[in-house]
Amino acid sequence: TAGLTQKFMRGFVLRCLEKIDDLPEWVTPEQLNKNGVSLTGFKDSLLQLHQHFSQNSIMETPYKQRLCFDEFLAHQLALILSSRKVQIAEADSCDITSVVRPFVQEFIDNLSFKLTNGQQEILNVLMTDLNKSYPMVRLLQGDVGSGKTIVAILALLDQIDKGGQAAFLSPTGILTKQHFETIKAMVGDRVCVEILTSSATAKQKRLILERLKNGEIDLIVGTHSIIQDSVEFKNLTFCVIDEQHRFGVEQRVALSKKGDNVHLLSMTATPIPRTLTLACYGDMDVSLLTEKPPGRIPIHTSVMCAKKHQEIKDKLAQQVKAGVQCFWVCPVIEESEDSNLTAVTKRYEDLQTAFGAEQVGLVHGKMKPKEKDAVMLAFQKGDLKVLVATTVIEVGVNVPAATIMVIENAERFGLAQLHQLRGRVGRGADASYCILLYKQPLSFTGVKRLEAMREHDDGFKLAELDLKLRGAGETTGTQQSGLPKFKFSDLENATPDEQEFYDLLLEQANAYAWDLVQNPKLKTEFDHAKHYLLQIYNKTNAIEYSKSG
Repeated sequence: TAGLTQKFMRGFVLRCLEKIDDLPEWVTPEQLNKNGVSLTGFKDSLLQLHQHFSQNSIMETPYKQRLCFDEFLAHQLALILSSRKVQIAEADSCDITSVVRPFVQEFIDNLSFKLTNGQQEILNVLMTDLNKSYPMVRLLQGDVGSGKTIVAILALLDQIDKGGQAAFLSPTGILTKQHFETIKAMVGDRVCVEILTSSATAKQKRLILERLKNGEIDLIVGTHSIIQDSVEFKNLTFCVIDEQHRFGVEQRVALSKKGDNVHLLSMTATPIPRTLTLACYGDMDVSLLTEKPPGRIPIHTSVMCAKKHQEIKDKLAQQVKAGVQCFWVCPVIEESEDSNLTAVTKRYEDLQTAFGAEQVGLVHGKMKPKEKDAVMLAFQKGDLKVLVATTVIEVGVNVPAATIMVIENAERFGLAQLHQLRGRVGRGADASYCILLYKQPLSFTGVKRLEAMREHDDGFKLAELDLKLRGAGETTGTQQSGLPKFKFSDLENATPDEQEFYDLLLEQANAYAWDLVQNPKLKTEFDHAKHYLLQIYNKTNAIEYSKSG
């Protein structure tokens, strides 16, 4: 490489660019000047960036903005092309009026409560989706306690009435059993509902699989067990995936492939900021359920130093004697030498001494499913007054009689997780309380996070604050898909102004990507865009999307 200086390479690249007479433009002039954003041409952007390379912010460099948009567009196209091939091929252009079938309406009329306006709107959207000629792929975001599950059940009843089978997938045995009991109580003997988890015996599982295959079972509620290759359906037409972020893309696809043109409804109670929704789920239609059922009493949230631990225990002892039930959450199962985090096993022993062994139960992730279920059942029945747990109780656990939530080392949790945990109380008619215990010293982020929890009970607002405090990559979590990596944008470390600009560009790219694949008038631009996607953007990324989708 001797003699290959930066100056020589830059000159060489510029001479190459100048010799290219035709760099195809795949973005229409109208699209380049939309939503108040004025984007430069592709060839001009390339030439300018190579001549005047700059480390300036995306907000100060229009040529970077154009290539940033191109990357967003290619990414959205990759998502759509890989997971929506059926929809693209058979897209309906007609406007279908939502129709709630008499079978479903009967269940609505027999509910002990009235659907909120938000629930009714979402149900209408789902019914419209289910009447189209291509499968629904929708993400339903709803805050804790907004009533997503009942809407999902009503939608799957529509498909069962049409002769199809449905699957309801949830991440934990505790939550699965809870969903099963809720659905069973609602539908009675009119719909055949079964549950399948890892705790089922070989004989039970064999019988369920036979009945599923021959069509005797209308709805199967289960954990990962229902994704296994041995599980076959006679006519699967509808899948509901609860807490969708707990499952990978491959698992969602594997379940939907157990039938032809299966409708897919994913749900999450962890509100996702707009940027993350578009970047990670641009191929899905997204619905928000923000309205909560009337009569919900706000949860009183307090922030206290862990030094007041004994004072809290003394007050809690009085509440336990009066019959009040309480969750006590710790971040880890066992203490280690290099950690000062409170261990759930140590706290369990401590509270047994304080309140009596017969009053306190323990639940954590390393317990066998049957053991966890037994403890949870005892707590739900009121036999136990205090449940000491790790974050295994974060998702969906419903005990209306529990009115106190204590979270130790609260500074170690993200806002979304704290909001989920707090949502385990406040489900009944009595006033509920959440106590966030922290250890000093607190970081700046820790202070802001706890202040936000005390001031806000809106999960969507907290999700936006979490994005600002922690960065998008951390909010999404390294254990899940994470954010896609781009060359011209930095979603993880964006300033508020940059974040707003990225939101605008992503929305524009998502809308244009759909136009390209569905509008025959944009055929030429679409061919250019596919070329860019496969040859210029990143062939490997496109292949990976194709594999996963």
